Amino acid sequence: MKKLFVGGLSWNTTDDGLNEAFAQFGEVTEAKVINDRDTGRSRGFGFVTFEDAKDADAAASSLDGSTLDGRSIRVNEANERPRGDRGGNRDRGSRW
Repeated sequence: MKKLFVGGLSWNTTDDGLNEAFAQFGEVTEAKVINDRDTGRSRGFGFVTFEDAKDADAAASSLDGSTLDGRSIRVNEANERPRGDRGGNRDRGSRW
């Protein structure tokens, strides 16, 4: 399996719309638009997971820079991040 990051999504793009755009390249096991937990509104990015890494690579090379729902999207391999790691300053203590 291989997961792709999809950035630059329209606020109107849905999970189903994302799945439809990528399914032409192979079996999509998950397509998820990330929503803000407070407002429920799209955060403008999502993830698409393919069963086959070759299909994911073909989708990324074909769809990166293409238009989806009126917006130019960026597609590249997702970087796995440990759960709970939201970036920022990990050391909240004194600098000295």
